[in-house]
Amino acid sequence: MRRLSFQRDMAIEREEGMRINKYLSECGVCSRREADRLVEQGLVLINGQRAVSGSQAEETDVVTVRGKVISRKEEKTYLKLYKPRGIVCTADQREKKNLIAYLNYPERVTYAGRLDRDSEGLLILTDDGDLINGMMRARENHEKEYIVTVDKPVTDEFLEKMRKGVFLKELEVTTRPCKVEAVDKVTFRIVLTQGLNRQIRRMCQACGRKVQTLKRIRVVNVRLDDMKAGDCLPLTEEEKKELFRRVRVKRNG
Repeated sequence: MRRLSFQRDMAIEREEGMRINKYLSECGVCSRREADRLVEQGLVLINGQRAVSGSQAEETDVVTVRGKVISRKEEKTYLKLYKPRGIVCTADQREKKNLIAYLNYPERVTYAGRLDRDSEGLLILTDDGDLINGMMRARENHEKEYIVTVDKPVTDEFLEKMRKGVFLKELEVTTRPCKVEAVDKVTFRIVLTQGLNRQIRRMCQACGRKVQTLKRIRVVNVRLDDMKAGDCLPLTEEEKKELFRRVRVKRNG
């Protein structure tokens, strides 16, 4: 293995191996995008030397994130969690109610698509980087379904505005057309195929409503069903098989 360059921050790159963001993703640490941020912040070391964007990691390398050794394993973990309100989708230990501490799972897993602090419902957690990245690809239009209660009546006019797409001034973007239907006078069901920051809350605000409760009940084919807040279950073989098919992740067997 030949060193390509040596910088003042002791950053390294390697000729062979796997890009460090993909390596961290496959280890279940985080998505590739979040891995890039960790690298930029200088929190990733390869054999004690600071990684940079594009650095390569091999099986024999010692990779650490925030001082903890990261390793890959062949058998992957796939979970569904009913995230309660108040829990924050982050691994940052400075956040007392961070998701990873709350879950306290013996294996290192990360979430594929977050929910904000005040929202509840279904999260898929895994250490399968290919699945995470497949689910995070916006162009694939993977569905996520929610039940939302607002502070004012759900009128036909409101539903039609939400269906057609709402211009979000803060993000300077118009949301994709989506499926929306009334459940009762102040509650509606919505199916999104994109994941803009606080999208449903922003959409409702733009249409003169304020979200009171927001619960995600489905991600692609995986459903919350009768799970209760805090429940965490492994995905069934049927759920995994269909999820891989829809997200276009190839698996043996």
